Amino acid sequence: QVQLQESGPGLVNVSQTLSLTCTVSGDAIEKDYTYWSWIRKPPGKGLEWNAYIKYDGSTNYRPSLICRTTISRDTSKNHFALELRAVTPEDTAMYYCARRATRADEYNSWGEGTQVAVSS
Repeated sequence: QVQLQESGPGLVNVSQTLSLTCTVSGDAIEKDYTYWSWIRKPPGKGLEWNAYIKYDGSTNYRPSLICRTTISRDTSKNHFALELRAVTPEDTAMYYCARRATRADEYNSWGEGTQVAVSS
């Protein structure tokens, strides 16, 4: 069974950098064809995909966040991370990490989420 667990600071001040980590068990983030994503849900809004990193280390970003976001991984620790720079109150959200087995699949494994609030 694949399990994902987010960790993060909970509270970040405006203009600072948010760093989140997703620790994975039950699967390898280098496993062929897998996609590992960060997805957030702002209060009162729907899910918003932020970025993914593929099994081969290639990445893709939400266009509106590309200038402020970096997704990375540490295969030795089997975790991947999100860095969001210059945060604003609009970045307040529940942040989830998620996995899909291939590009054609739905996200079938999710973490419980970590709440992030940006304080002004």
